Amino acid sequence: MAPGAMNRWTHSLSDAQPVPYWLDDPGRPRPQPALTTSETCDLLVVGGGYSGLWTALIAKERDPGRDVVLVEGREVGWAASGRNGGFCAASLTHGLPNGLARWPQEIHRLQELGARNLDAIEAAVARHSIDCDFERTGEIDVATEPYQAAELRDWHEETVRRGLAEDVEYLDAEAVREQVNSPTFQAGLWDRRGVAMLHPAKLAWGLKQACVKLGVRVHEHTPALTLKPYGAGMAVRTPYGRIRARQVALGTNIFPSLVRRVRSYTVPVYDYALMTEPLTEGQLASIGWKNRQGLGDSANQFHYFRLSADNRVLWGGYDAVYPYGGRVRAEYDDRPETYAKLAGHFFTCFPQLEGVRFTHAWGGAIDTCSRFSAFFGTAHQRKVAYAAGYTGLGVGATRFGAEVMLDLLSGERTERTELDMVRKKPLPFPPEPFAWTGIALTKWSLARADAQAGRRNLWLRTMDRLGLGFDS
Repeated sequence: MAPGAMNRWTHSLSDAQPVPYWLDDPGRPRPQPALTTSETCDLLVVGGGYSGLWTALIAKERDPGRDVVLVEGREVGWAASGRNGGFCAASLTHGLPNGLARWPQEIHRLQELGARNLDAIEAAVARHSIDCDFERTGEIDVATEPYQAAELRDWHEETVRRGLAEDVEYLDAEAVREQVNSPTFQAGLWDRRGVAMLHPAKLAWGLKQACVKLGVRVHEHTPALTLKPYGAGMAVRTPYGRIRARQVALGTNIFPSLVRRVRSYTVPVYDYALMTEPLTEGQLASIGWKNRQGLGDSANQFHYFRLSADNRVLWGGYDAVYPYGGRVRAEYDDRPETYAKLAGHFFTCFPQLEGVRFTHAWGGAIDTCSRFSAFFGTAHQRKVAYAAGYTGLGVGATRFGAEVMLDLLSGERTERTELDMVRKKPLPFPPEPFAWTGIALTKWSLARADAQAGRRNLWLRTMDRLGLGFDS
C-alpha cells in the first residue's frame, strides 16, 4: 500500500464523527423517566437492548395482565442494539457452519426455529408499525480469494446434500458481480430469505414504544445495582429505589451480569464500522447493488457491509479487539488506526468509489462466548433467567432468546427448552493472563490462515477439536 494512497484514503475520514450513525438522529425519542420510588411487579426485565425489549414485549403479548417493568442503565438502544450493522439474520447459531458443527442432530430444527423467528420479527414490525427500514433482502457471502470460492462451492454442495440449502444460490464470479460490482469478488452464496436489513436504533426505539403502549413501565437512566432474594421473589436495587419482582429476566449483554457465575462465559470483543455519505446515482450505478443485499466476505478477519435506506454504505468488521482483563470502557469505542485500515479496505473493494467520504466512524463491545452463539440459564430457584453470548449476531436471535427466557421462567417444557443448544452451556473463559494470551494467539493464527489460503495451524486445529470453533 503506497503512502500516498494511504494519505488519500485517510483523508476520506477527516469529517467522520466518532458516533454511531444510527444514533445520530434528530428524531431520537426522549428517554422515559428514571425510577425514583420503590415498585413491585410480576416480571422485572433488566436491560433496554433487544434482549430486554423483546422479553418485555412478548411477556405482555403472552399475558396482557402481567405487570412488567423494564429498567435500563442509560437509554434504550444506546449500546450494541443501536450501533450494530443492522443485519437481522434467521440463524440462531451464528451461521449454519457453526450450528452444524455443534448441534448436527438438531440443526434442521434450529434452522426451522430460526426461520420462524425471523418471520415473527417481520410480523411484529408490521403489527406495531415500527418504522425501522426493514428490508428482506437476504445476504451474500462473498469470496475474495480462489480458495474461498472453492470452499463456498463445496459448502453449497454439502448443504444441498443435507437438505439445508433452501433459498440459497451459488454465484460464480460473473454472477456475483452482476449483483454487486467489485473487482475483488470471485464467488458468492446468496441466502435470499434468511437475512433482513434494518435500521438498528429505530428497531430498538420502536420496540420501546410498543412496550409502553402495551403497559410495560419503562425506566431509563436506572441502572440495576444488585440482585437478591426477597421473600418469594427477588429484589433489585437501583440508585433511587428498589424493585421487588416475582421473576427477573436479565438481558444485559456484555455488561457484568447480576448473576456473578455467568460472567466468566463472555468476554468483550470490540468491533468497528464506518458509514459513508449518501452515494450519488452515478456512484450507486457504478457498483450495482440493485437488490440491496447485505454482504460479508469469507476471510477469518472478515468485513460486513450494506446499504442504508438513504444509500450510504456501512463498512465494518476485520479488526476484533479484546482489551486485557475484559474491561468494558467508553475509551475503547473509538480507534482511529482501525478506521484508517477499514477505509483502505473499502476503496480496495470499491475503487470506483474513490472520493467518497465517511461521515461517521464508531465502535463498541460485542458479548462473545466460546461457542459463538447464545447460551441460556436460570438462577435463584428459577426466579431469574438470563441469555447472553450472541457474538454479534443478536439482532434476530435475541427475540428467540427472549422466548427462551420466558419459557424457562414459566417452568414449562417447550420445543425451545428441549434443545441441546438451550440446555447446555459453552466453556467459560479462563482468568487472565490466560484469556488474553489465548485470544491473542487465536487472532494471530486466524490472520495467518487468511494469508496462507485458509490453512489452519496447530493452535486452530486444537481449538477445533476442543469444540471452541474459532472460525470467524
